[in-house]
Amino acid sequence: MTNDVLISARGLHKVYKTGEVETPALNGVDVDIPRGEFGGMAGPSGSGKSTLLHLLGALDKPTAGEVYLEGTTISSQSEAALSNLRLRKVGFVFQAYNLIPVLTVLENTTFVLELQGVPARKREAQALEVLEELGVAQYRDQLPNRLSGGEQQRVAVARAVASEPSIVLADEPTANLDTKTSLALIDLMRRLNQDHHTTFLFATHDTRLLDRVDRVIYMEDGVIEGDSPPGGNEGDSPRHG
Repeated sequence: MTNDVLISARGLHKVYKTGEVETPALNGVDVDIPRGEFGGMAGPSGSGKSTLLHLLGALDKPTAGEVYLEGTTISSQSEAALSNLRLRKVGFVFQAYNLIPVLTVLENTTFVLELQGVPARKREAQALEVLEELGVAQYRDQLPNRLSGGEQQRVAVARAVASEPSIVLADEPTANLDTKTSLALIDLMRRLNQDHHTTFLFATHDTRLLDRVDRVIYMEDGVIEGDSPPGGNEGDSPRHG
């Protein structure tokens, strides 16, 4: 893993408004995500994990503060520029899989590549290689609803990594899976990280998964309460109690 920073955030605040009610979700977050890292975020519901992922992935804009991708600010870019950035640079894996139900496994996996303008033969080969690596290539012509939850989430991971993004952001990717399937999925993501040097950052409630990461960012009440980066000492360790 190299030490250069892929994504950084400085002074991130996010406030959600519902009518006259304001709900702070992030309260001044500073964080650096090095290229090639396999990191996890832990913390209770409402701690700000998902909000931070959405801001880092340009799915939402901060109320205040800046997000930088490869040294360039993304917070002030136009919607069109952010859409292109997400298409080219960021892969997403969601708790609910978010596969397109009317598309086959292969079509789901090639979807982003098609949007990128990759020629049909190349995108199919690229997608099949990843599906094979994740153990679901045999379902290439099946619709998602014919697959188990674990198989659907593997397809979701395949879709996220097939376009070779700079980073994959995963929000509770194992929430709907049993323990054995969850650990197997994280191990597959770890292998993709090691073999392809893809940067991963995922949020999870399951502390058992955090034994498999390089680093744990612990969030509570919209701030980072603990951070155990690679090479960090015991004093940097997140609090789980």
